[in-house]
This record gives sequence, C-alpha cells and structure tokens, in this order.
Amino acid sequence: MTVHIIKLCVGVESIEQLAQLQKTRRAQAEALGLPFESVHRTRNRPRRDVEVLDGGSLYWIIKGFVRVRQTIVRLDELHDEEGGKRCGFVLGPDLVRTELHARRPHQGWRYLEAKDAAPDLPAHLQAGVWNPEDHDGPPPEMAAELRALGLL
Repeated sequence: MTVHIIKLCVGVESIEQLAQLQKTRRAQAEALGLPFESVHRTRNRPRRDVEVLDGGSLYWIIKGFVRVRQTIVRLDELHDEEGGKRCGFVLGPDLVRTELHARRPHQGWRYLEAKDAAPDLPAHLQAGVWNPEDHDGPPPEMAAELRALGLL
C-alpha cells in the first residue's frame, strides 16, 4: 500500500522558483561533469520505507498549500560531516502540479496516506497559468480555502 511524504518547501515562494532552483543545481552539476539527481536530505529515514517506495511522492507545501509533488525514486543513506547517518529522498525530475490543499506549517516531514493526498491537476492545467476568463470558479487559492471550510 502506497504512502506519501509531505513537507514544507522552506524558502520557496512558488512552483516556478522550485523548478528554477532544481534547474540551477542540475546545470551546476553538469558544468562540473557530475551526474545530477534531485536529493532532499533529511535527518530520519522513513520507517515505512517499503510503502513510500511503492509509488510514493514528496508533496511540497508552498505558501500554505500543497501545490506540487515529485515522485520518490529511492531512499539513499547519507552521512553528514560528523559521520552521522541521514536519509536522502531521491526525487524524480518532474514537478507534478496538484489541486491546492491548505496545510498548516509543521516541522520536518510527515506521512501522507494516499487517500488524503491532493489529486494531480488535469494535463491541460499542468502549465499552471490561471486565467479568470478560462474558468467559472474562483482563483485556486480561494477555492482551496473555501473547500477547507466546507463551503465549496
């Protein structure tokens, strides 16, 4: 059974900024002739690692909403400067936009059951440009807040 991870995307204001950050890191690695993998370092390895690796994704909270996810390809054992063990979430290259779900800030990462995960946006909305003339409803952030309040 698949389980996901949810985490704050600290210091990032938008999906575009996250994409640019990962693109810059990829370019730096390529300039040095190194292979690039997007790895998010964390202190603890998930105990439910088998479930995470069974199709799990890292859901990023950006500005109070789950906005995007990346597939977790594998979990690597890493070591810090003092020799302590860390875990590296090796992420797939694609940023998949999701429906916005309001989330309160929390420290570290949490498990996210598949039934509670934000659904992916349809393919035609993956570009992320919201034009009010193309939609009947409210802007995505407002719709997510209304949904969270049970009003939509």
